[in-house]
Amino acid sequence: MDETRPAPRDALHSPRFAQPATFMRLPHLRDPAALDVAILGIPYDGGTSYRPGARHGPRHIREQSSLIRNYNPALAVSPFERLRVADYGDVDVAPLSMERTFEAIEREVDGLTAARVVPLGVGGDHSVTLPILRALARRHGPLGLVHFDAHPDTWDEYGGSRHFHGSTFRRAVEEGAVDGRRVLQIGIRGPVRGPGDFDFHAERGLEVVRIEEVKERGLGAVCARLDRLRGAPVYCSFDIDAVDPAYAPATGTPEVGGLSAYEALVLVRALRALPLIGADVVEVSPPYDGPGQVTSLLAANLLFELLSVLALRR
Repeated sequence: MDETRPAPRDALHSPRFAQPATFMRLPHLRDPAALDVAILGIPYDGGTSYRPGARHGPRHIREQSSLIRNYNPALAVSPFERLRVADYGDVDVAPLSMERTFEAIEREVDGLTAARVVPLGVGGDHSVTLPILRALARRHGPLGLVHFDAHPDTWDEYGGSRHFHGSTFRRAVEEGAVDGRRVLQIGIRGPVRGPGDFDFHAERGLEVVRIEEVKERGLGAVCARLDRLRGAPVYCSFDIDAVDPAYAPATGTPEVGGLSAYEALVLVRALRALPLIGADVVEVSPPYDGPGQVTSLLAANLLFELLSVLALRR
């Protein structure tokens, strides 16, 4: 395993400053003024509707990210040379209160955006994306969104609650944090309650790329769909259940017939043409992982790809 990191900009990425259980063996640092990108753990799963466990995601993804090396040959970039990056630690969530957890996430992201630091979130269930979007939209205005998922997450409520991991993007569009006309959802599949589940998309202009299009038309056709999001700030949210459970079994609501690990990497790399102002990887539930923690390993590599995409914007 590669145990060194060059740090031409400063000594920030030297492994002697890093603790063993940090993202990508980076230092743990809480000073926004010293950073370009902050990797932020959000260990919360109070918004799940089926299998819990995503609160353990950040810890396991940290462990599996220890193999990440310096250079991304697919994108021809060394992100640790171009960016000052650190493990910013975990949000101090309130496991029994979604409201307090959302407030804590917004405070953390507000502080980062005030210092012009790009947040790279690690969930946690998909409900944690909403407060991130709220904080970013206060600075950038309504955001464009690339959303990788098996599910549209635009349902209205669940069990009488308007906030859970399946309502995140409905709330974000309704609140004005996201511009529905600049949303692209990739990998959607599986049974739903009925055709009315996509009425919100028709009303607000959200675009869906179902998994059938990915498989039948190919990655190039899907990547071309990203072009219309250029020119204004874009956020990327990657739910690990966008990937087929054969490659990523450890998630709360698995759906068969998804992206392969390779397809997921290629699609994330295609974001390099967009002005990303933040991203997250969510819904890794380690209690359901197989030998070798393959889901957490994939999530760690997706984080590295997102970091590499951000580095190309510098």
